Amino acid sequence: MQRQIDLRRKLLWIGILYFAEGFPFGIVIDNLPVYFRTHGVSLTDIGLMYLLGLPWTLKVLWAPLVDRFGTYQRWIMPCLLLVGLALGLLPWFDASRPGPAIWSILGLLTLAAATQDIAIDAYTISLLGRDEEGVANGVRVSAYRAALIVAGGGLVMLAGWLGWQTVFAIAAALLAGLALILSRSPRLERRAPDVAEAWFAPLFAWMKRPGAPLVFLFVLTYKLGDASMGPMIKPFWVDRGLSVEEIGLVSTTFGVFASVVGALVGGSLTTRWGIRRSLLILGIAQAVSNLGYAAAAWFELGRPGIYSASLVESFTGGLGTAAFLAFMMRICDKRRAATEYALLSAIFGFTRQVAGAASGWATTQMGYGPYFAFTFVLALPSLALLPWVGRWTEEQVDR
Repeated sequence: MQRQIDLRRKLLWIGILYFAEGFPFGIVIDNLPVYFRTHGVSLTDIGLMYLLGLPWTLKVLWAPLVDRFGTYQRWIMPCLLLVGLALGLLPWFDASRPGPAIWSILGLLTLAAATQDIAIDAYTISLLGRDEEGVANGVRVSAYRAALIVAGGGLVMLAGWLGWQTVFAIAAALLAGLALILSRSPRLERRAPDVAEAWFAPLFAWMKRPGAPLVFLFVLTYKLGDASMGPMIKPFWVDRGLSVEEIGLVSTTFGVFASVVGALVGGSLTTRWGIRRSLLILGIAQAVSNLGYAAAAWFELGRPGIYSASLVESFTGGLGTAAFLAFMMRICDKRRAATEYALLSAIFGFTRQVAGAASGWATTQMGYGPYFAFTFVLALPSLALLPWVGRWTEEQVDR
């Protein structure tokens, strides 16, 4: 059925889907650090909150359920509503002293968000034909990063005017609207894995393919630099005296434009150059951007330095992510897309959670400038794996 859907229509639905996927993640990554830091929570505790993102790492354990039961829409819509419920409840509890209630709410939020990610990623892999990944991932990353900015910078800016309780209510209403829209997305004919198959047997066979350990190591480390720096960016802005309105304005005005342009350019270059070459060139670009934040912190460049670092990081982040996601989609079997892609994104998520949990402690010990420079070094080793990793993109056939 997906072959009969016009590419432009596919891209429209991909844009909506990945805005819905990116919005909860933007809340967790960009919004909540500002929310808790402005309420006096320590950097160490903010870093430890990234452990609540473990559902994004462990989701491979229940991904086979998405492959086997129901349509993808029947997983996506309830999860969006649960994320909205969690956000509606959050501001009713004391943010200055996060207790069991807040931890439980955040746990519900990340569990529902991780589950909807499984369904959205599998739906997209099933929707696209071979060689459509490049342009589709340009749209995908643009929509995702736009959602990150809206959920992070946009809502943070509104919080300075309207207050956090109103902002979280707006976020909950937006998620309910997205659930309603996505109920109208195209139904795809898909063949689920044979119910007689062992739960993870096909996945284990896929993991035993030649070169699989290097591929998984690559997925683990390709975005390590970004994952290590990201949790400390917003606290850095707060500690440099930027108001919540200013943080939101910088992100929404400059960040959205740079992210969207970077993702679209990255998707186009991936289609033109191929996945392997794009991973190398665009990976170098995203690593170098971390040095901008290092310079802004080390030399105390003030607002112009922070603004410039934000613009460059957003643009190059879009470049690298477009190529990276095209790679992960290319190597998945469409019949088991939910499970295989969940494994890859779980490996990537593990990097994000561990790096995020350690980032607050490391920044406290090293200072912002040295730590941001260190994240540049962390971004480089994965590029040495490309001669072996790139072969998987050439061997995989469309199923």
